[in-house]
Parts: sequence; C-alpha cells; structure tokens
Amino acid sequence: MDTKHVNAMEVARAAGVSQSTVSRVFTPGASVSAKAREKVLKAANQLGYRPNALARGLIKKKTNMIGLVMGDIKNPFYPEILEKFTQGLQEKGFQVLFVQAANEEIQQEEITQFFEYNVAGVIVTDALLSSNVSSRLSEKGIPAVLFNRYTEDASCHYVCCDNFQAGKEIAEYLAERGHRRCAYIAGKANTSTSLERERGFREGLKERQQNCTVEHGNFTYEGGYQAVLRLLKKSSPPDAVFCGNDIMALGAVDAAKSLGIKLSVIGFDDISMASWPPYRLTTWQQPVDEMVLLTIQHLLSEMGNESKGPAAVMLKGKLVERDSVGAFTY
Repeated sequence: MDTKHVNAMEVARAAGVSQSTVSRVFTPGASVSAKAREKVLKAANQLGYRPNALARGLIKKKTNMIGLVMGDIKNPFYPEILEKFTQGLQEKGFQVLFVQAANEEIQQEEITQFFEYNVAGVIVTDALLSSNVSSRLSEKGIPAVLFNRYTEDASCHYVCCDNFQAGKEIAEYLAERGHRRCAYIAGKANTSTSLERERGFREGLKERQQNCTVEHGNFTYEGGYQAVLRLLKKSSPPDAVFCGNDIMALGAVDAAKSLGIKLSVIGFDDISMASWPPYRLTTWQQPVDEMVLLTIQHLLSEMGNESKGPAAVMLKGKLVERDSVGAFTY
C-alpha cells in the first residue's frame, strides 16, 4: 500500500481500536495498554503507517522534539556529546532539533525555531542562556537544562563535572611528580568550565606554595599550540602545563615537540584522539555517560512537572594516565 495514503483511521480499523488509541500509541509517555499497543504497532507495520509527529505536535501545541543548543562543534568533545544526546533522547521517544550558538551567551534570535516548532524542552551545552531567552522559555512553559556549564542562577537546572576539584587534583598530581613551574592554558574568556578548572588548579598549587602562569588558548588546537610557544619563550618557562581541554593539549604537545623541549602536558575531557599513539595524553575524564543520562532525566522530570526545584548536579571525574606527563627531579 502507498504509505502516503495511510492514515490513523485506517490503522485503527485494521487494529480494531479507536483512532485516539492509535494516537496515544505514537505519543511519547501516553498511557495505553500493552495489548492495544501490540495490535496498533502490528497493524501500522503491515500498512506501512508512519505518523506525522511534527504536524500532530503543532496541532496539540506540544511536540516530541527537544531543542539542543551547542556552540563549539569544532571541539571533538561536543560532536561526541551530540551523538550521545541524540541516541538517549530517541530511546525515550524524542527527536532532536539542533541549533549552533555563535557566542557563549545564547540570544533569542538564535533559537526562534524552538518556539516555532513548540519544542517540549531544551538542553544547552557549552553556552549559557541570556536573561531574555530564559524569560521567553519560562513564558512558553519550556524547561531547560544546562549541560557541562555551571551557573549560580537558581532558576535553571545544570549538570556538570566538578571542575574545581578536578583542577585541584591535577595540581596535586603534577606536584607529586616533581613539577615546580606549572602553567594553565585557559579556554574562552568567562567560560565557567575553564574558570573553575583554573581556580581549582591555582588553589591546588597555592597549597604547595607554587604559583601559576596563565595563557589563553580559546579551546582550540591552534590556541594551545601558540600558547605553549609563548610560555616556552619566557625567562622561566614551565615544566608542565594543564590545558582546559584536550584539543588545546594536543596543540601544546606538538608545539613542545617542534622546539625539541621536554614538557609535561595534561588535558581535560578524554576525547578519542587523546589515546592516539602520537599523543598518549594524560587527561581528566568527565563522566559523560552519567552526565548525559542525568541531564535527560532532569529535563523529562521538568517536562512532566515532577521536579521539586532546580537541580545543581556536579559529578566527579577521574584521571586517565598515559605518557604525556613525566617525572621531574631537581
């Protein structure tokens, strides 16, 4: 049968149920008996029926679409995150409407599609919501959860790694291996993840009576490369650098190699490239799978009006040791 002419009424007739039952079967979270669901799905499969979820959602003022905002898609960490969110949401019966943000703070004009398509919820990664966007989402009854971003705004859920504690433990790790001149290569200015990692790193070094030199790498490979070149030209160059993410750390490793200088480098995120033989990067691994799962859970809880208030979730990661950090003795 030509699927273009198959509608819910025909499926209902073939399954021996009402049209509303067919609608509930294809609506995420709707209540329907296992027996009725089996009959509808069998009939739909035989007839080649595919519901127009978008049209149905626009009529009902609610879709099974989740808006996902992401900024830095050049960082390999975030395409991996996008894949995990897409898979996790699809398993829950939702589709992803993706938008790339141009800056650290998302503006209303960037997410007009979310309002046009009546998304059920929004997940924001590596960016923050402007006050205008927060107000508009609230007016529309659209809940939002921040992923891998920390905020003191109590009106919004967030799920992230404990970046401050990670920075402290990285400082301890380097100090235990004899490093006395440490530097931090920061990401984008005013980014919560980079700032918290730097703050923890500084605190960890301070407890050991050490100072921290800072350069900026903008979370890019080129930025990390150039930052190390600048650091190694100083009168007292570092013997170790902690980079705010892995892609900067890879640039840092290559920069030190280009100068033939021995330099310990540690990254953050544990992207797949970190384990490549030319790098064997020691890095801090974020509990990504758990972070994604909790983000989805909190969003669904908000969508179902089951939340007891904004959640502030910080998870502990772990150090992954490879070969990019050496032992120094003085």
